[in-house]
Amino acid sequence: MSTSAQLQVCAREQTGRSASRRLREINQIPAILYGKHSEPTKLSIDSSDFRKLLKQVSGRKMIIELSTEGAEKPSLSFLQEVQRDPITDRYLHADFQEIHAGEAFEVEVPVVIRGECVGVKMQGGLLEVATHTVRIRCLPGNLPGAIEVNVTNLNVDETIKVAGLPALEGVEYRDPAGQAIVSCLAGEAEEVVDDPAAVAQATGGKK
Repeated sequence: MSTSAQLQVCAREQTGRSASRRLREINQIPAILYGKHSEPTKLSIDSSDFRKLLKQVSGRKMIIELSTEGAEKPSLSFLQEVQRDPITDRYLHADFQEIHAGEAFEVEVPVVIRGECVGVKMQGGLLEVATHTVRIRCLPGNLPGAIEVNVTNLNVDETIKVAGLPALEGVEYRDPAGQAIVSCLAGEAEEVVDDPAAVAQATGGKK
């Protein structure tokens, strides 16, 4: 199950493009914390602290404790979305979703493929990952960083579906049971030529 990470944040009042630009000029990232029980809270985060957090999370789902000066206790959250400049690669904005310790919530977590597929290794198959995330429902304390799927015994023409994912304590899969996660496909067959001109050329014009 996932552990938690800590992040120091500051409340901010000013909004808009100009205010966000000024924050970025002093190495701060504008952010927002939202939840179903409270109004959205506008935040700013030190850029270096945020980069350290992303390295710690490293593509997994993790509970993040947001500490604000003057607050009685940290807010529990997870990182919902990060906006990044495609040219400069700078972080532009971060969205956090607030959660509560005793309340179940839904979230998408990454799928991690483990093992060497026998269908690929021994049967000439091709491994196809149908989805890289699955949606689950759980309490914060039961949040898995990722769902690990072992494909070692997967043969050609077999599929691991949501119904075949590992059972985890306190975790409910919310996607349809028949939804495909990963399949081992047979190697590509020789292409059939349907074009009459191509057939004539291949046969020397003979029928």
